[in-house]
Amino acid sequence: MRLVVIAALTLVAACSLPRSGPSKSEIYSGAVEKGGNAHVIYVNEHVARATNFTPAYGFSNSFLRAGQVGADEIRAGDVLGLAIWENVDDGLLTSLGASSTALQEIQVDSSGYIFVPYAGRVQAAGNTPDQLRQIITERLSTQTPDPQVTVARVAGDGATVSVMGKVTAQGVYPIERPTRTLSAMLARAGGVSIEPEIAVITVKRGNSTGKVWLTDLYSNASNDIALRPGDVILVEEDQRSFTALGALGGQTRVPLGNEMINAVEAVAMVGGLNSNLADPTGVFILRDEPEQVASRVLGKTVYGTQRIAYVMDLTRPNGLFLARDFLIRDEDTVYVTEAPYVQWQKRLAALIGPISTANSVSNITQ
Repeated sequence: MRLVVIAALTLVAACSLPRSGPSKSEIYSGAVEKGGNAHVIYVNEHVARATNFTPAYGFSNSFLRAGQVGADEIRAGDVLGLAIWENVDDGLLTSLGASSTALQEIQVDSSGYIFVPYAGRVQAAGNTPDQLRQIITERLSTQTPDPQVTVARVAGDGATVSVMGKVTAQGVYPIERPTRTLSAMLARAGGVSIEPEIAVITVKRGNSTGKVWLTDLYSNASNDIALRPGDVILVEEDQRSFTALGALGGQTRVPLGNEMINAVEAVAMVGGLNSNLADPTGVFILRDEPEQVASRVLGKTVYGTQRIAYVMDLTRPNGLFLARDFLIRDEDTVYVTEAPYVQWQKRLAALIGPISTANSVSNITQ
């Protein structure tokens, strides 16, 4: 029996017992002060305030200040219809006995011009139909007496936006009088096909990009920006999330949505602390902190992104309040260490197991 005990102790000492991750002491041993590459910071009121930063979606001033596209302004790609009346029996464009001629479906080229017989190459883009009518009338008046011209837009293909992603009907849509804003164009595409709380709207305009939560689009009128020709609208599900590991009710990747989640809520979302395993003094939030925030937390100027392990002690009188004030951000890792006695229990179980087996064998052989 003595030999069995010695062998079991040797086996337990030599082997690494199963566990959910590093212990609290092992995380502390990786601190910068001990030659590691992560700052281990105890969360207090100063730290909670300094980290109270959540990157927000929104549009830049170039998007917010853009005026609505004029409903009557002609643009490249538009198709126009012209009708010309001449005050003579045998005019330049009209046939004998006819007083007018129709020029149908004249498309404005990519440079913004159209060609009108006897008037030549005329710039149409940027003008209203009435302004273009006056320009053509002036040019034809040198060729035929007192011409009369009408101009109408037949189609608006030149002023379009592309709507893609999680919408009911993806496609290319013209900017018309009822659809000159972002919300109206989304409605024109049938609305979003995912839950509004997780929908993010991205608008790409040239080299600029802006995005906004769908809920913020409807709650704040300033986010309902005016659309411009060539805009690309993408509706997608938000991908922000945090990872929960360790002695918790579950270990998983958890989507954040558009909510502001604090550390208490994050733990609750995965079933809370495992009462049989968790060490409430070892709740860690592992994060790559941006330079500006890291400098505030550390109280000194640092350069570049810093790896920080924030530690919370939920057994302290204000521990839960501090955890409630600490906001979780995208790509955070919430890790809870095992209580010290858990490893002792595992060692004891590993020790008793071989002894019980040996006793059983001994009883059988007697």
